[in-house]
Amino acid sequence: MTSKTRSIFFGPVLHSSHLSKLRLLVIGLGLGANITAPAATARFAQLDPADTTTGYVARLMINEVSFPGERAYESEAESKAAMLQILWVLHSRIYFIPKGYRQVHVAGVNSKDIVDVITGTGGRRQCEGFYRNESGQFVTVPRVEERIDNLLRIANSGGRPGRFAAMLNYAQGLSRAYVKGGIEEADRYAGLKKVGAIHVTGRAYSWMTDLDCYHPGGNFISIPNTADGSLGGNRFFTLRKAPK
Repeated sequence: MTSKTRSIFFGPVLHSSHLSKLRLLVIGLGLGANITAPAATARFAQLDPADTTTGYVARLMINEVSFPGERAYESEAESKAAMLQILWVLHSRIYFIPKGYRQVHVAGVNSKDIVDVITGTGGRRQCEGFYRNESGQFVTVPRVEERIDNLLRIANSGGRPGRFAAMLNYAQGLSRAYVKGGIEEADRYAGLKKVGAIHVTGRAYSWMTDLDCYHPGGNFISIPNTADGSLGGNRFFTLRKAPK
């Protein structure tokens, strides 16, 4: 759910260059040659392959939030919080469908597969830039991978890990933990009961770039700033308790 520069999630994979850690082996030739091997290239951040669920979910979270130097970036902590909340939206669209709704109404699909919730089914995409190809593989458009590759390049430059590496590793770690055992973190929107005079279901079920021109429509209700509805350049949305 974002602008054209990132995904629009109404409501995974990508072909990225997944580079393995480089180890430079120097073989000394000649009698008594003492050759010191150069230090291996540092890899402060690394993502799982793009054609795995853990790598795909991580790429979605990374693609959806702002990094240092980008529009709407405020802090590392806020971007990480937005990643977690995006994962909660996906999770809620599978396991916490409110009374009076069906999953297809909220998520556009009927599936417990998180990749289906990200890509959509039947040719209808849910996240812009994330989709299944004709062979059923989950992939991303080139611009997503170009940005991911650039973020990895920045994260792995310099002499020590910084904010870029911390944010990329957080997304990958969060994705791995989720795929392995589910969400263990608290949902900041779970207890939301009212937005203004409107009774709502609580939890978030959609997100978009935090601009007034973006709204998923229907029964989605914008979560206000007083409830931390804006995180990492994204606006999160809950649902009306009584659907129209």
